[in-house]
Amino acid sequence: MDYLLKSGAIAAQKTACLVVGVYARRDLSDAARALDEASGGALESLLKQGDFTGQREQSQLLYDLPGCGCARALLIGLGPRKEFTLAGYREACARAAALINDSNPVEAISTLPTLAPTDADLPRWLQEAVVASEAATYRFDRCKSEVEKPKRPLRRLGLFIGDRRRSRKLEQALANGKGVATGMALAKDLSNLPGNLCTPGYLADQARSLGRKSDKLKVQILEEKQMQELGMGALLSVSRGSRQPAKLIVMEYGGGKPDARPVALVGKGLTFDAGGISIKPSAGMDEMKYDMCGGASVIGAMAACVELQLPLNVVGIVPASENLPDGDANKPGDIVTSMSGLTVEVLNTDAEGRLILCDALTYTQRFKPSVVIDIATLTGACVVALGAHASGLFSNDEQLAQAIIAAGKASGDRAWQLPMWDDYQGQLDSNFADMANVGGREAGAITAGCFLSRFTKKMKWAHLDIAGTAWKKGTEKGATGRPVPLLMQFLLQRCGLANE
Repeated sequence: MDYLLKSGAIAAQKTACLVVGVYARRDLSDAARALDEASGGALESLLKQGDFTGQREQSQLLYDLPGCGCARALLIGLGPRKEFTLAGYREACARAAALINDSNPVEAISTLPTLAPTDADLPRWLQEAVVASEAATYRFDRCKSEVEKPKRPLRRLGLFIGDRRRSRKLEQALANGKGVATGMALAKDLSNLPGNLCTPGYLADQARSLGRKSDKLKVQILEEKQMQELGMGALLSVSRGSRQPAKLIVMEYGGGKPDARPVALVGKGLTFDAGGISIKPSAGMDEMKYDMCGGASVIGAMAACVELQLPLNVVGIVPASENLPDGDANKPGDIVTSMSGLTVEVLNTDAEGRLILCDALTYTQRFKPSVVIDIATLTGACVVALGAHASGLFSNDEQLAQAIIAAGKASGDRAWQLPMWDDYQGQLDSNFADMANVGGREAGAITAGCFLSRFTKKMKWAHLDIAGTAWKKGTEKGATGRPVPLLMQFLLQRCGLANE
């Protein structure tokens, strides 16, 4: 979809559909008030009939308002004015885009950005309008034989800024939003594909395809023989049970100065996780195609970097594998040697994500990153602790942790920091190896973070457990594209292009 800034008088906007917000109890927003005045009070008169009161999730389409240049006016309920927040604004933008996309207008103008509290807030609200609109109109239908697509989908959305002047900063906000949305869409596409299509090799091919689109992105794929030579015994122990060979996907984006240390993003790429010998229950196992959402988010973030041409160096690393039961698969009690030289007793083969991540994190050290963030659908314990609203955050550097929390808050893709005290490390003790790969039922998300921390002592590191945020269940089943918004906000902050 194309996005452009619109300014001037509301009544003069010539468009197939003009979106205006109305607060609860028919409390008109400034844009709705201007529309009402231009129409000689027709809007207020219609609202007095009581069909639309401005409650959240309400909407109403009006035709032929007198004195206005729009063919239709779409009223979006905002709820009580005092309770309206950026989160409510995102919902309103998403609802408007979805409604228009499923009706006739191919272009529209939204006045919702004028709800921004101050001029300083406008860039952030413009960016969020783009992200929310793209998310609302996203569809995954690649695997359906018959697809019912909107006959006249929304193709162009104007974002109204009132009498404010267009500026480079506002245009950058639109670009930021489109870049984030592009990364989210790619992450969703990869995550929603089934495991028989999205294999480790397929992920590698998608990275190569992305690399061909930009001379700033160098892509290298390490095969199992190369990983064996590097001593990646932990990663390769997971792929032994699969007929699909593991891949280590390495993406180097060089948008910054050649000598500038990069930000490293490491994403778990388990394209299917049956649990190995410690096999999972069959109910809901189909959702284990989403165990590569961490890797998908890294590839999505790299795509956004390419689109935005970020003036920053970023390294994206995705260890990709399957975890299946087989005669050659890991067995409970096996001991494997990681690339770092540390040995691991595999007490539970379903705790495989940390095994592929630990070798990838050790490999990341060669890039001398300024900071490294790993992203993984790592533990069900994190879902129990935080549900679907926040990703779990663990870090060995408080400044890095606070920057990630701030990026999550600004983007609406929130993270919550959990402790990683030395008290928990003892749960990983093993009688036979340097450590066990699980620490028991208690504090499962924390002990998983503690495990990874043993391979990141030489780096400023953070771990995001996205097991509860990466996909939705039930009737809304599908990937969310998180935490691409958080990662991109973090990267935009690092290079001074963020809208706070």
